[in-house]
Amino acid sequence: QVQLVESGGGLVQAGGSLRLSCAASGRYAMGWFRQAPGAEREFVGAISYNGGSTYYADSVKGRFTISRDNAKNTVYLQMNSLKPEDTAVYYCAATSKYSGGSTIPQPYEYNYWGQGTQVTVSS
Repeated sequence: QVQLVESGGGLVQAGGSLRLSCAASGRYAMGWFRQAPGAEREFVGAISYNGGSTYYADSVKGRFTISRDNAKNTVYLQMNSLKPEDTAVYYCAATSKYSGGSTIPQPYEYNYWGQGTQVTVSS
């Protein structure tokens, strides 16, 4: 059983930055998702297991960066130039279905999910 634990959420002003971490064991590609109140879960980005390939949703491209340190079993989501519309609960998830490129797994193809961490961006 793989356990995923997110951390690093909080309250930040618009234009600010936050870095989320996800402690993740196992040899999996990882994805980040978010869900705002009343909205569906939204894909944010993904990273292959070796870290050599990433893919981002258009809404965060150029502002968010996913990286990983497999020696520390940790995946990161660096979020810059935050906007109020980035407010959501952010989840990391593990999948064996992504090895790179723009064909990203669907949410149901992620085997494990974290509990989520709240990010609130004030205007």
